[in-house]
Amino acid sequence: MAQFGFVNWSEVARAAFAKKIRDLEFLEKFTSDSAMTEEDALRLGAEVNRGLAKRLSKKA
Repeated sequence: MAQFGFVNWSEVARAAFAKKIRDLEFLEKFTSDSAMTEEDALRLGAEVNRGLAKRLSKKA
């Protein structure tokens, strides 16, 4: 970081924090009306991963 002394690191950090907060607020709003449980999401994710692995192994 010392080599980039011209960078306003406080502003970089503030912008990163603000973006993270916006992302978290979006996710909270997006999932607030969802009927999907965490278990459902994990099951769906595992199914997607298996499908992708199968598809990619066919290409190899």
